[in-house]
Amino acid sequence: MRVMVLGGAGDMGSEAVRDLASAPDVVAITIADLNTETAERLASEIEGSKIDVCRIDATSHVELVTAMRGYDVVAGALGPFYRFERPVVEAALEAGVDYVSICDDHDAVGAVLELDQAARQCGRRILTGMGWTPGLTNMLARKGYERLDEVDSIRIYWAGSAGDSSGFAVVLHTLHIFGGMVVSYLDGRPTEVRAGSEPETVEFPEPLGAVRTFHLGHPEPVTIPANLGRPNEVVLKGGLVENYLNSLSRAVSALGLTATAKRKQVLGTIMKALMPLFPVRKERIFSGVRVDVRGRAGGEPAHLSYAAVDRMRRLTGIPLSIGTQMMGRGEIAATGVFGPEAQDAVAPESFFRELSARGIEVNETGL
Repeated sequence: MRVMVLGGAGDMGSEAVRDLASAPDVVAITIADLNTETAERLASEIEGSKIDVCRIDATSHVELVTAMRGYDVVAGALGPFYRFERPVVEAALEAGVDYVSICDDHDAVGAVLELDQAARQCGRRILTGMGWTPGLTNMLARKGYERLDEVDSIRIYWAGSAGDSSGFAVVLHTLHIFGGMVVSYLDGRPTEVRAGSEPETVEFPEPLGAVRTFHLGHPEPVTIPANLGRPNEVVLKGGLVENYLNSLSRAVSALGLTATAKRKQVLGTIMKALMPLFPVRKERIFSGVRVDVRGRAGGEPAHLSYAAVDRMRRLTGIPLSIGTQMMGRGEIAATGVFGPEAQDAVAPESFFRELSARGIEVNETGL
């Protein structure tokens, strides 16, 4: 298969490129990025001759469509997704190519779900949110859903260290998800809650340990309810390991400094420059997920809990690569726009087998 990786020179995209390069059925990879210098350096580090580099301006629809044509799958690691996901999906549909992305902004997923009918009509497959969170989290929710007879609650938590990524898109994403009202799924219906509200301290596997989490703007409460039986609640909370940065993110949002895309861009540039000055504990420079699924099994109350810890780039880039390869091999039958947990989308057993083969292990407790 021939694959283009949009944003393939970045933190998350580069990990996907490395993993794709090791797949024997991937015969050609194009790193499509504005940063061609970094892309060329990445290509030179990977053995073999299957990688080339293409400079692309993702703000140009014509340029996107022209560049995408002829590929079997386009993998999307180009953030911030609140800015790029819908235009990229529109370009993929016009170019006639299937698309898999790590889109992690709830409003961006809502925007591309509006293109579901158009994608179905042309037989295209648009898999949005196939990374760390969403992505791995959705697959863990699906795994728990399939093990229980009834599911009442799915609670998803993530934790990440500021030292675990240096990407500008990650900074912008963090500012975005801490701002305004975000979607949760409570009492059996979509509900808006304030970002950064209802702090909850959650235990993750070591070396993360206890991390303070908050309601944040992520796609899981948008896609999961419709695909997993509409439980009573689907809640997403997340937080930075460095809690002072959670407080800072909430404060700049309260001051209105992230109210527009332009303001986020300005503040994000400043924050990116200051990141080397932010204190982090080296032993906790990791990221993690925890998914708790509650319901009934065999007529009795049941609780399954799944957790994983690794580096952010691996938790994000490897699921993107796995999903891209599954798409290219025709293992994803669903058409339209869908999350990874959807029926006929990513097969859980295959996904977790591939994940384990790459050294990412999931801890499971319950039942």
